[in-house]
Amino acid sequence: MTASARPAPVAPGAAEAIARLRNAVTSVIHGKGEVVDLALTAVFAGGHVLLQDVPGVGKTTLAAALAAAVGGTFSRIQFTADLLPGDITGVNVFDQRTAEFSFRAGPLFANVVLADEINRTSPKTQSALFEAMEEGAVTVDGQTRALPQPFLVVATQNPYDIHGTFPLPDSQLDRFLMRLTMGYPDRETERQVLRRSAVRRPVPEGAVETDEVLDLLAAAERVVVPEEVEDYVLDLTARTRNDARLLRGVSTRGAQALYRAARALALVQGRGYVVPEDILELAVPVLSHRVLPRIGGGPAGDGGVLAIAAILEELTPPE
Repeated sequence: MTASARPAPVAPGAAEAIARLRNAVTSVIHGKGEVVDLALTAVFAGGHVLLQDVPGVGKTTLAAALAAAVGGTFSRIQFTADLLPGDITGVNVFDQRTAEFSFRAGPLFANVVLADEINRTSPKTQSALFEAMEEGAVTVDGQTRALPQPFLVVATQNPYDIHGTFPLPDSQLDRFLMRLTMGYPDRETERQVLRRSAVRRPVPEGAVETDEVLDLLAAAERVVVPEEVEDYVLDLTARTRNDARLLRGVSTRGAQALYRAARALALVQGRGYVVPEDILELAVPVLSHRVLPRIGGGPAGDGGVLAIAAILEELTPPE
C-alpha cells in the first residue's frame, strides 16, 4: 500500500483512550512495554490472553493491572485441583421461603476474569471455562445464561513440569488469542522491584469505561488490511501446514486470529491500516500455541515458537 493510499490515523479519542490504558498498566508493570502492548492488542481484538511463565515473574500482576485498567466488573479465580464447575459458573439455590430455586452467579459473571494458574484445576472445570470463552455464556442445570460484554479472560499458567498441573486441551488453547511470556526483568528493573518489595503491590484505577472498550473493539474492526498483507497471512498459514518441523499447522481459526490481532495492534500503534511488521510481531504469540511441533511440544517446550520464527525467516514479507 502506497503512502498516498493509506487511510488516516485512528481517531484522536481512540488514541487518547489507548494511551490512558497503556499508562495505567505500565505504572505497575515496568520494563515490559512490548508485553503490555500485546496484551492490549488482545483486548481490542476481542480475544483472551494466556500468560505463561515460571512463578514469580509478574504474570498475576500484569493480569490484575490489565483487568483493573480496562474497567467494568472484575473477578479473580484461583484455580485449584478441588475447584468444581459450579464454583465458577454459579449454582441454583433452593429458597425455602419462596419454595423456588434462584440462580446465584459465579465469578465468571464479570467483564474481566483473572483465571490464576488455570492449569492447576481439573479438565472438568476447565471445560466450564471453555464454554464461557467460546460462547460468552454458561449453562447451569440446562439453562444458558449470557455473560456481560465485553468479556475477557486473562489466564496465567505454569509450565507442565511444575507439580500439580493438568494440561490444557488443544481446543481450549486455540481459544486464547495470544500466549505471552513475561520473561525475567532486566537488572535495573529488578532493582526497582527489590526496592518496592516492602510496599503493597499497586493496582491501577480504571483507565477507561466499559463503553470505551466497546468503542475500541469497534474501531479495531475498521482498520484496513491491504490485500498484499492478507496474502502474507495466507502464505504464512499455508507454509505451516506443509512444514517438516510441524505435525499440525495453523487452522483457519488461527489465521482469523492473526488477522484480528493485526488490526488491533495497528490500532494500538495509532494506525488505521495494517503493515507487514504487524504480522511479524504477532505471528509467534498468536500462532505458536496453535501448532503441533515434531520436537519441543507442550507449553514448556519451544518447538512451536522456533518453527514459526523459522518460517517467518523463510518468507519474504511484502514491501
